[in-house]
Amino acid sequence: MEIVILDGYSVTQTDLSWDSLAALPDVQLQVYDRTRPEQTIERCAGATAILTNKVVLSAEVIAALPSLRYIGVLATGYNVVDLEAARARGIVVTNIPAYSTDSVAQLVFAHLLNVTNSVVHYAAANHQSSAEQPSRWSVSPDFFWADTPLTELSGKTFGVFGLGNIGSAVARIAQAFGMRVLAVTSRVPEALPVGVERVEWESLLEEADVLSLHCPLTPSTRGMINKASLARMRSTAILINTGRGPLVDEQAVAEALAENRLAAYCADVISVEPAAPDNPLLSAPRCFLTPHIAWATREARRRLIAIATQNLVAFAEGHPMNVVNG
Repeated sequence: MEIVILDGYSVTQTDLSWDSLAALPDVQLQVYDRTRPEQTIERCAGATAILTNKVVLSAEVIAALPSLRYIGVLATGYNVVDLEAARARGIVVTNIPAYSTDSVAQLVFAHLLNVTNSVVHYAAANHQSSAEQPSRWSVSPDFFWADTPLTELSGKTFGVFGLGNIGSAVARIAQAFGMRVLAVTSRVPEALPVGVERVEWESLLEEADVLSLHCPLTPSTRGMINKASLARMRSTAILINTGRGPLVDEQAVAEALAENRLAAYCADVISVEPAAPDNPLLSAPRCFLTPHIAWATREARRRLIAIATQNLVAFAEGHPMNVVNG
């Protein structure tokens, strides 16, 4: 089997490797750190299997690769592949489900605690670079120093849109903080996690002190956070997006922050990645952006490689797993 990995660096970075794939019998493995769109067809010529994270495999690309039999998406989302074109050719497409659940949930609360406790602000203010520039704490007339509101999570309402693997993990952590958890979900009430209340979207917007988005990007969820939905939210609410950038109207969010109609926006994703210099969120007040790192802990990436290897082995043995175009 001739395998080509188109953008392997995003997964292995500098601390992991594709040795588990290279060690498979009868495998020829070619790994590229990054691949530009115009390089894809040339690099994949003759490949039986392609692994891609963000490199797009369009209908045109798939049509130009007659040897292709398998596409492994190195992520949970698989919108980078034209599934219909692959299905028409009998090409199996797989993804990597649930590998980053705990890592993403962890970043949700890293963002939330940074907002409620101003961790980055205080750490920076209390770094003493020299005797001439002492920390704010060291010159305080009191035993403490604080210049921001500090918020306790216990008793607050945490809203979750989407109760899949990540949304459910986030709900459990919120409950551990003593928060009331509301959710918009397709689950019937009897199937909800203990203590989670199912509500309608309008109620979630109006009641949540914290609203966290954990749903796929679909025509119905694209732009779900917009001027109208922001108008229903509390001005003291914190909005968190670790799902997909286009779930929110970024201009509307930036305006809500500037006009103090939203307390904070925390996101690990934006509409165009990497960030375009003119993205309004980059200069919005109380906007905390991380560069799509929620999935990228070493532990999660190790799981991703293991599942990618298992997916390929299962395909080679004739019983493919995690198929998304079956």
